[in-house]
Amino acid sequence: MELLRNAVRPYAWGSRTTLAELLGKPSPAPHPEAELWMGAHPGDPSRVVDESGAERSLLARIDADPVAELGGDTAARWGNRLPFLLKILAVEEPLSLQAHPSAAQAAEGHEREEKAGIARDAATRNYPDPTAKPELVCALTEFHALAGFRDPRRTLALLEAVSTPGLSPYAELLANQPDSGGLRALFTMWITLPQTALAALLPDLFDACVRHVKDHGEFTTECRTVLELGESYPGDAGVLAALLLNRLVLSPGEAIYLPAGNLHAYLRGTGVEILANSDNILRGGLTPKHVDVPELLRVLDFGCGDMPVTSGERRGRWQVYRTGAPEFELARAQWDGADRDEAVLAGAGTPRVVLCCAGSVLLRDGERELRLGPGRSAWVPASDPDLVLVPEAADTQVFAATVGADAASHDAL
Repeated sequence: MELLRNAVRPYAWGSRTTLAELLGKPSPAPHPEAELWMGAHPGDPSRVVDESGAERSLLARIDADPVAELGGDTAARWGNRLPFLLKILAVEEPLSLQAHPSAAQAAEGHEREEKAGIARDAATRNYPDPTAKPELVCALTEFHALAGFRDPRRTLALLEAVSTPGLSPYAELLANQPDSGGLRALFTMWITLPQTALAALLPDLFDACVRHVKDHGEFTTECRTVLELGESYPGDAGVLAALLLNRLVLSPGEAIYLPAGNLHAYLRGTGVEILANSDNILRGGLTPKHVDVPELLRVLDFGCGDMPVTSGERRGRWQVYRTGAPEFELARAQWDGADRDEAVLAGAGTPRVVLCCAGSVLLRDGERELRLGPGRSAWVPASDPDLVLVPEAADTQVFAATVGADAASHDAL
């Protein structure tokens, strides 16, 4: 086990205070800081710090000895790659409306774009790599998101609550087919509306949302979201699409899993995200970046209903967020007050990343010890044995990331 030094990604939607304060750096930061990356992503791999203070890229370490770092099973299955990336997200402004492909869709799309000669870093590239990108986000603070298509009957109630002459034909379309097919038809119409039609439709929608909020209506949260998105992204079809999605507020410790095809957007809050180590994103709006509507429609899942929210399942000291994704598994341990019981992080033979988000924790591996404070993380290669975690402060919170349970020959936690 060794300390990781991790990159902070400065995207415009990030916070100038959250990551700076977590890492004990001057706050506010000079520019927005959006993500803290922990892993071996080629774009910004973590650096492993040995006992002498020397640093080496985690990507280089894995390349040099993938079996020792990843374990034989993981190295064989994932082509000597660490299949997951762990992040802390600091969301100050909404992210783009987006979805990710399945493994089969990613492989086919990547091969198609390679044959077409589209540069992997081109703005119009949809599939820079051939892998899926499922993800899970667990809230550290109250975390707001749009995710998954709402039950059409609830969406019809929302459209009735903010009814305008311009919206009426679209509400009628969904009323005549209140199922996944109707959602596909309505979403396709809205996402392809010309700017002139959007300019005529959106102002009346905003006025109706303002009235609904003033009246403390049933869909006040959804209407506030539409108004906020309309202010941030004027004239963007993604504002209409937001009317079709579940509006979620996660409490700390709650998580949502976003499989292939799930349309979503993070709105604000701080969370720990684990995802497959991929860059494949199909955007659907709320962004100045490339939006490929036909390709987005190819990957979207129009299954509808409430978006599942989980607090994980108890396993010893850990709350484990099981998803079925073979690339990753995330677990959380929290100690409150005078609780100082140790936690065992099993998983010898598999790679692990341990992240401290609050308090202080001592990692013990036989005679070796490593202390982590807030925002600090450690790399635990497959060649290391099970670890013992000893909390050293009240309100200590630790996350552990590893490969999915079905990707290894034994249970990782």
